[in-house]
Amino acid sequence: MDIKEIRERIDKIDDELSRLFKERMNSAAEVAAFKKECGKAVFDPARERDIINRVTEGEDPETEGYTKALFLTLLDLSRSYQKKLIGGRSKLAEKIEAVTSQPPRDFPKRAVVACQGVEGAYSQLACEKLFEYPSIMYFSNFEGVFNAVERGLCKYGILPVENSSAGSVNAVYDLMNKYSFFITAGVKLFVDHTLLAPEGSSVSDIREIFSHEQAIGQCSNFINGLKNVKVTVCENTAAAAKMVAQSGRTDVAAIGSRDCAELYGLRVVDSGIQNTDNNYTRFICISKELEIYPGASKTSIMMTLPHKPGSLYHTIARFSALGLNLTKLESRPIAGSNFEFMFYFDVDASVYSPELRTLISELENDGEQFAYLGSYVEKQ
Repeated sequence: MDIKEIRERIDKIDDELSRLFKERMNSAAEVAAFKKECGKAVFDPARERDIINRVTEGEDPETEGYTKALFLTLLDLSRSYQKKLIGGRSKLAEKIEAVTSQPPRDFPKRAVVACQGVEGAYSQLACEKLFEYPSIMYFSNFEGVFNAVERGLCKYGILPVENSSAGSVNAVYDLMNKYSFFITAGVKLFVDHTLLAPEGSSVSDIREIFSHEQAIGQCSNFINGLKNVKVTVCENTAAAAKMVAQSGRTDVAAIGSRDCAELYGLRVVDSGIQNTDNNYTRFICISKELEIYPGASKTSIMMTLPHKPGSLYHTIARFSALGLNLTKLESRPIAGSNFEFMFYFDVDASVYSPELRTLISELENDGEQFAYLGSYVEKQ
């Protein structure tokens, strides 16, 4: 038998599978109608366990695992379809609907905003890209920004979450599990790193470079090309520039924004030193209260999952089943736990999408720990 004949046979099997799948989903719809009338829960673990045991009993050991995976996916799809037919939303989905049903309002032009670092920090540049007239309060670390928003010292806070070349800002993701907040906006900022040194210094004079760990990673190729240069990590690029300016030394430099040169009386001795010209950092704007503005097309959520095989796979399958585009998946260990992880998801979907609200209702009800972080517009 040649490959053409084998594929023709597979096509016939696929057609039959498709017909049977439709028939099964129609039957699932009848079950959903019964459960709705009787007030029964969609998820019936005993029934699903019986199905898995029945279809895998006597199965060839080589294909037993594949059969289980197939039917677990089938049960996930059936459960999702039943929930969609039964309707009803979680309290969170109702809260989102209540916020989005209010009269549209524009993102504020003026606000008191918390930023990490000092004047000239990239967080400040991101803040000024979002707000026309911000009153900025600076904090020495990311936790200070979260804390200021939670305590009401600042209406909003600006935090970096991801760089296109250096990856996620893990310190921020770790703090997300500690504080209660919502993301109200996002902004993508082009980061053009410069080497800043005191007047009269040149690249050959530099023996120590100060900067934030993310900036150091983004400029690793340039740094590796220098000889006998010590690298010192600081809490912020602007703080590094300020430190160099106040050091009284001529053999030190900072990696930071061009704005810091004028602010701190330094000279740009080299520019565009990042590893790639396509160097962008994503920032989020957080608030204590849920705020959703017109055009919100990105949603962020975080949740823990059962510590068993297939948990993440079956969660991701829900995004696919509802036709939702998952654009980011991040996992971070939970401090003090036995190898438990918090998962962070970014989804490209309009906040008005019924599919998104269905997903939120399902995950809120099924997740061990679930938090909706917000729906927002990400400014380019």
